[in-house]
Amino acid sequence: MNRSITQLLKAVLFLSLAALLLWLSFRGIKLSELWSVLRKANYWWLVPAVIFALLSFLIRARRWTLLIEPLGYNPGVMHAYHSVVIGYFANMIFPRLGEVTKCAALSRKENIPFDKLVGTMLIERTIDVLTVLVILGATLAAGTTATGSFLSENVFIPAQQKISSSLGSATIVTVIALLLIVTAIVMFFMLREKLSARPLFRKVYSFSDGLFSGLKSIFRLKRRWEFLFLTILLWVAYFFMSYFPLLCLESTSRLGVGATMFILVIGSFGMAAPVQSGLGAYHWIISRGMLVAYAIPLEEGLTYATLEHESQMILIAIAGAISLYALFGKKGGKVLSSVVTEKQA
Repeated sequence: MNRSITQLLKAVLFLSLAALLLWLSFRGIKLSELWSVLRKANYWWLVPAVIFALLSFLIRARRWTLLIEPLGYNPGVMHAYHSVVIGYFANMIFPRLGEVTKCAALSRKENIPFDKLVGTMLIERTIDVLTVLVILGATLAAGTTATGSFLSENVFIPAQQKISSSLGSATIVTVIALLLIVTAIVMFFMLREKLSARPLFRKVYSFSDGLFSGLKSIFRLKRRWEFLFLTILLWVAYFFMSYFPLLCLESTSRLGVGATMFILVIGSFGMAAPVQSGLGAYHWIISRGMLVAYAIPLEEGLTYATLEHESQMILIAIAGAISLYALFGKKGGKVLSSVVTEKQA
């Protein structure tokens, strides 16, 4: 099948899933009531939320350059910034492609090996996951009973039940699969000298070397305290990106720090869904979470989720187009398309 047709089918599949999630989110909601809430919203509070979003892009870009430095490269912060934004922009087209797209964009602009950038990206993702877990722990420790109840009933218990129900029949298959994976990894390194004679394996070994080199950059950081400070600052920016939209609505304006942390955590689960930029999944989990934890009506919760999510999506669409032009000029669209094609192949 033609590669472009395959990409189109994938995009349609992901959009269909997003549409299904949106339908589930808004099912049973009276649109007249939703429209009434939207009309009464104070949209001016979205302005500082957008400013903090732009600041988060810049912080993430600077933090990324600190990880790249030990590899012997010194990319410009603005080039890293535009690459980060292009990555978010790519996520609006194909879920989970944004990370490799930002690496490919910076690789082309700064002539840095792509595989090494992927290694630094994996470090970023790991640190982000650990940070979410820390915030989750703080939320469960300081939050209300309803907060823990929502996470347990909608995330942890269903996951546990799913694993438990399939564990009995899948144990043998899992053990065999793990043994095969371990054996393959051992053989991969033991037979390196012989396999490297083949062009395909030579490329694989070259990529793995670059990947490990990127992963090791965390241990060779020259500015560790700055990296830590930027990580904290990044999540402070995320905090305010979630907090200011709360002030748009009368029903959510009195929710404070605990609620914002709660939204950060459950919103991370929504954004991790395999759909374009968490579309639909974010709306569902935020609205249901606010209902259970803080008794916010579904119409109000959905309005908040829509205001926060869509304002960020509009920002990313505009900033992404600007960043594509800033890095690659009029060829930006073609470059993005070629990167998507190359990395999906």
